[in-house]
Amino acid sequence: MLPPLFLGIILWFSGCHSVPHTGRSALHLVPTKQLTSMASMQFERLKREAPISRDANYNAMLRRVGERIAYVAASDMPNAQWEFVVFDDPEQVNAFAMPGGKVAVYTGIFKVAKTENDLAVVVGHEIAHVSAGHGNERVSQQLLAGGGAMALQLGIEDLDSLDQQMLMAAYGAGSTMGLILPYSRKHEIEADEIGLIYAAKAGYDPRAAVGFWERMEAQKTGFTPPELLSTHPSDANRIGKINALMPKAYEIYKNHK
Repeated sequence: MLPPLFLGIILWFSGCHSVPHTGRSALHLVPTKQLTSMASMQFERLKREAPISRDANYNAMLRRVGERIAYVAASDMPNAQWEFVVFDDPEQVNAFAMPGGKVAVYTGIFKVAKTENDLAVVVGHEIAHVSAGHGNERVSQQLLAGGGAMALQLGIEDLDSLDQQMLMAAYGAGSTMGLILPYSRKHEIEADEIGLIYAAKAGYDPRAAVGFWERMEAQKTGFTPPELLSTHPSDANRIGKINALMPKAYEIYKNHK
């Protein structure tokens, strides 16, 4: 656990970010410009190392959907330099976003994203991660966990090396379940909410979200960890929350279609 003085110093010098559309206060310890620069370098590296899809339909579909959603989200992140890339990996049913507006999907996502409404669910969700500053908050949480680890290390220097390793491993597992993963699940649910708003404002039917996540659940194979140990909410929990948000999102959609 962080000493109160050390924690107070961190929080005193840290930035506080208000998440758009939810109003939640988020801790940002890393300057946005620095995090964006780091993300840009990582994204460029990924483009060099991973195959990029040449499928004209996939690329055009992502560009259409991405640009429309980025347009309605512009007021929340006016300095974003948007880039949308389709990576060629049919086994990866996934997508991600990085600080600064780098958005990627893998060709495998089109197994469940059958229409532009479906893809808008995915892209809206990923853009919401960017506008909400989840990348910065995630790094900030890791820094806090690291600070806690350093504080703990100072208190166990007299233990033999094996005991230190065991204790640090136990602390790592504890900090993961108590601090890092719950924030990740919170980020996912928040990105669902903001993403539905973006998709609806861009003229995409948010009702597609329920069918999309049901198909995502159906295509899963292998072991699914319990929600406590997962960085994503369970599909049943996610769908339930999306259904609760749907009246608001659909009303927005009716005014923008």
